[in-house]
Amino acid sequence: MKSIIISPTYNERKNIDELLRQIYASNPDIHILFVDDNSPDGTGEYIRELTEKDDKIHLIQRSGKLGLGTAYCKGFQWALDNGYDKMIQMDADLSHNPADVPILIKTSMENDLVIGSRYISGINVVNWPMRRLILSYLANMYARFIIGLPIKDGTGGFKCFNRSVLENIDLTKIKSEGYSFQIEMNFLAWMKKFTIKEIPIIFNDRTVGESKMSKRIVREAIWMVPKLKLKKIFRRI
Repeated sequence: MKSIIISPTYNERKNIDELLRQIYASNPDIHILFVDDNSPDGTGEYIRELTEKDDKIHLIQRSGKLGLGTAYCKGFQWALDNGYDKMIQMDADLSHNPADVPILIKTSMENDLVIGSRYISGINVVNWPMRRLILSYLANMYARFIIGLPIKDGTGGFKCFNRSVLENIDLTKIKSEGYSFQIEMNFLAWMKKFTIKEIPIIFNDRTVGESKMSKRIVREAIWMVPKLKLKKIFRRI
């Protein structure tokens, strides 16, 4: 069984060393694939140097800031092409705890998609502004109400996909970002009858760098949910 962490980066140079230290502390043999969108701060160049010293680190460099969703899909396809069995989504900003990765992988032995959930056992978020927390929580309620998605944290980005899930999703058709991307991927896995399991995590907001959240990402998520509702009605998945 081959497992890989996939982490998109944009101006995350200051986080890379600590991220890798924490990943290897609890997952010494796991591989990591960074998908860098031509970060102005030199993140991609620094990771490329690391790939020359550590064969568990891999890099895809893209021409510019092309979006979170397409970055993950590019990474997923690379992982499929290179024979990985478990693909773990993880933010590069240390908001996801690498110590939880073994739990995600273990749970994925009996489930197709495992989601590290901020809301499955209360609200487990640290250092988030209240308006950001409310936005996230309402986005999840909105998705559950409109499309019936049976997931407490449908917008979370800390997940483990089994290979079979990603093989059955046409990644070339995924163009969404942020909240919208997370909801869309969960929706497709659910509609294709894959088993989904949420496990509780504690989400810590970034302490270094800037959030990538924008009004455009929020608007995209608002419109994506009714589009998914129509797909559900007409079974166009």
